Amino acid sequence: MLTEELLDAARSHEGAITALRRAIHAEPELGLDTPKTLAKVKEALADLPLEWREGPSCTGAVAVLKGAHAGRRVLLRGDMDALPMEEHSGVDFASQIPGRMHACGHDAHTAMLAGAARVLAARQDSLKGEVLFMFQPGEEGYHGARHMLDDGLIDPLPDAAFALHVWPNAPHGRLEGRGGPMMASADQLEITVRGNGGHASMPYDTIDPIPVSAEIVLALQTMMTRRFDAAEAAVVSITKIEAGSAHNIIPDSVEMMGTIRTLSPERRKVIRETIARVAENVARAHGCEAEVRFIDGFPATINDARAVSLGKEVALALGGDTPWADRPAPTMGAEDFSYVLEKVPGAMFFLGAAAEGVDWKGCCGLHSSRMVLDESVMPLGSAFLAGCALEFLQNGWR
Repeated sequence: MLTEELLDAARSHEGAITALRRAIHAEPELGLDTPKTLAKVKEALADLPLEWREGPSCTGAVAVLKGAHAGRRVLLRGDMDALPMEEHSGVDFASQIPGRMHACGHDAHTAMLAGAARVLAARQDSLKGEVLFMFQPGEEGYHGARHMLDDGLIDPLPDAAFALHVWPNAPHGRLEGRGGPMMASADQLEITVRGNGGHASMPYDTIDPIPVSAEIVLALQTMMTRRFDAAEAAVVSITKIEAGSAHNIIPDSVEMMGTIRTLSPERRKVIRETIARVAENVARAHGCEAEVRFIDGFPATINDARAVSLGKEVALALGGDTPWADRPAPTMGAEDFSYVLEKVPGAMFFLGAAAEGVDWKGCCGLHSSRMVLDESVMPLGSAFLAGCALEFLQNGWR
């Protein structure tokens, strides 16, 4: 695996990795349309022997590095899109576009993937197999990975897939992973409760949907704690309730919105069915009607245990004061690399990116307008991705 050489090689490109990250950070793009970001990546890698694939659905691209010898195929992924929020990080290269910010580290993911491409391209003559570098837009709710799969950009499917996500409030340079569920599915829930409005002074002449909606919210929370095993985490949160037009009018209907987070396809299905049953029957008990709608989000991110073992081996070989931690439990956040992991064995890992020596627990987290990363950790991320690819190409699953 030559991990010391990989880390030295990645560090030799630290300036280029950092420059690419800062250029992307200063000009963030949203959703599935990230042409300027992709252009920056292509320019940074223009001298490498890569074959580029692009599709019609989005600005995602796959760069293929073919080794000198036949062998397995491995995919490494980095996402490119930003978030629709103002930046208050105070860095010199802050977003130049109002209302947009790279607050989830995708700029670093893209730069680290580009660094891994440069490290691995230097070993093309001894490389057995192929490496696919997946530069993906639309991770923040736009299903970019699914679009790229549908466009056939990674056909035929690789034999393994790896991705890395920075964690700004975790120890500098510590890699984390776990077999099984790593991140949750994330579906949107919408409920319309319909009654019969009227004058607020005469509620007995109406069918008031507001208290019925409140009862549905409480019933859903009771459902979660009494219907489902607390050892298997799941979350249902109602985050928005909208109704009424004046203080003396009982409305005809109430609109509610929320999120559902689960860790398995089976639990995802059962919770949906139970939510619909609870909402509809609570409404019916009070003479109202409830319409329940689900908007599919990302599936759960489920890591292959073999891929996690491989990543742990690479992380420990790369060294450092705290090179690895077995993650004890999943996070209930969601990640659309899950679409890839539904089809290809692999794993998503976390990389601690707090500055060395700081109280990392107090650092601003992902999606904070003040989120910052210690950029000196990025060469480690590039070396880790390159190491996972090389280890799999050389030895496969052990």
